[in-house]
Formats: sequence, C-alpha cells, structure tokens
Amino acid sequence: MNIPITATRRRTVAFTLASLAACLAFAGAARAQVEIKLGHVGEPGSLFQKSSDEFAARANAKLGNKAKVVVFGSSQLGGDKELLQKLKLGTVDLALPSTVMSSEVDLFGMFEMPYLVKDRDHMKRIERDVVWPSLAPEAEKKGLTVVAVWENGYRHITNSKRPINVPDDLKGIKLRVPEGKWRVKMFQAYGANPSPMKFSEVFTALQTGVMDGQENPFTQIYSAKFQEVQKYLTLTGHVYTPAYLTAGTRKWASLPADVRKILEDTAKETQAFVYQTAARDEDDLLGKLRSGGMQVNTPDKDAFIAASKPVYEEFGKEVRGAQQLIDKSIALGK
Repeated sequence: MNIPITATRRRTVAFTLASLAACLAFAGAARAQVEIKLGHVGEPGSLFQKSSDEFAARANAKLGNKAKVVVFGSSQLGGDKELLQKLKLGTVDLALPSTVMSSEVDLFGMFEMPYLVKDRDHMKRIERDVVWPSLAPEAEKKGLTVVAVWENGYRHITNSKRPINVPDDLKGIKLRVPEGKWRVKMFQAYGANPSPMKFSEVFTALQTGVMDGQENPFTQIYSAKFQEVQKYLTLTGHVYTPAYLTAGTRKWASLPADVRKILEDTAKETQAFVYQTAARDEDDLLGKLRSGGMQVNTPDKDAFIAASKPVYEEFGKEVRGAQQLIDKSIALGK
C-alpha cells in the first residue's frame, strides 16, 4: 500500500535531516585539531626559527589529528616579556625565551654570568644537574613550565663606533641589551651605557643612532641584518645563553596527556638538532658577517673576565641559592 507523502511529512523529514547535519557538524567541530601556538622573536634564518620549525614538523608528524603546532616568529605574538605574560594567560601555548627568564626567576640570572658555560657538553651537564633539579621548579612556581632546553648561543658585541679590545673601550657606548637586569649590570661593570630593549626594535635603534651597539649570537646578528647598520664585530663570546621551550603551567596541564607527552618528548629530541645546527652555522655566519663588510676583532678576554668579578660577587650575594649553583656549574666544567 502506498502512503502519500504529505507536506507535513516532507517538513518533518527535512527537519530531521537538518538536525542530523547540525549534529554531525558539531561533532566534527568538537574533533577539530587543537592549535598549539608557538611564538618567538627570531627572524627568518635565525636559530630560533630553524629550531621551532624543526620541532613543529617533528611534533605534527606524531600528533596526527590530535593537535597541530603552528609557529609565529619575528615577534608576531609579542616581544619576550609579552610572550611570557601570554603564556601565563594561556593566549599563547609555547614560547622560546632566553635572557628574559631571569626577569621572572632570579636564579636564571646565572646564565648572565660572563664566561660561565665553556661549551655545549658543559651546558648539557649544567642542564642535567642544575636546570632540571633547581631552575625548572622555580619557574613552575611562577606559572611557567620549561619543556626543553635549546639554545640562543654565544653572544658577541657589535657597534658603530670602534673596535672593542678591552672593557674600557666600551665607555660611552650606548648598548642595547635584552630585558634582564644582570646583562645591564655586566655592561655597566664594563663601562658601557646599556639599555634594555625589545629585539624587534633594535635594528631601527641602531640605524638611527639611538643605540651605538648591541650584543647577540651570530644567528641573531645576521638574520636581523645588523651588519647593515654596524661596522665593528668583537668576538667576546661573553655569555652563552640557553633558550627554553616554555609553556604556561595552567594551559600545559589542560592539554590531553598524550599530546603533552608527544610535545615534551619531541622538544627534548629536538635539542640535538638545535646544537648541531648552531655549531654548523657559527663558522658560516661569521664568514657572511665579514663579507657583509663588518670589521672583526678578537679582544683581550682575560681583561673581560677580570672585569666580570664584581657581577659574580653581587649575583652570589643578592640572589638566594645562586652561589651554590654557580659553584656547581663551574665544577661541572672541570
């Protein structure tokens, strides 16, 4: 027997199909990939960019449709301090701070101490015996979870005035430094006039003469094109700065456990790539900076080491527990 399809029945069928489609769309949205935003201040070609992109590629291959790491470089999501605040607020998921960590946790200022880290093998021992047991828990108290330790690199001085052979040559030099007070104190001890400034503002400051110089690893100097506005490069290697892949503790805890594990394991695995890339790039980048017109000199490092003593003494007295960590780190280099 054929049952005639009335207008009412047609409307009922249409409503049911529309409801089913809406439910399916909602379910699809619920299963949509979680976007993991990773922000950093590095320019294209920098070690930060290479490290972050490599990490994202490796992590995304393992995450499948569970989540996706998306990298935002060149300070697109803010400068270093802004990124740390956004981690705490949960509006950014991961960031790659370096020196600025000492503005959140005083003990991270140990990596502002001149000539502390001898080489990357020494840094690995410091990471094992100092960073994870002593520094990372202090960061956690401030709402920041260190996921892995990567690298910013060995820092060198550039300026537009003169070659720097001894600390006295820095007298009167307006020098941009990162946003961490111990770098300021170090260059004050050397006789310079240091001023903290966001990395994204440095090129213009050097170009216009607001700043005479700055200090950074080769990778940051070259990728930011500082060689176009700086004449002199002094191979001080005064500080080795780690970089820390970091999350906001509350947001990190809210991620599914399997996603967190993949991100953490991949971040730690990526360290080998970071160190290999940094070591390989050093000679290449120095050559490019020379060919870009910079005059390169090697200073009297003993004079800089001697001038650094007051900074060590002040740090050891001012920051609780610092002297013990400094002594342990130095011993790990012997």
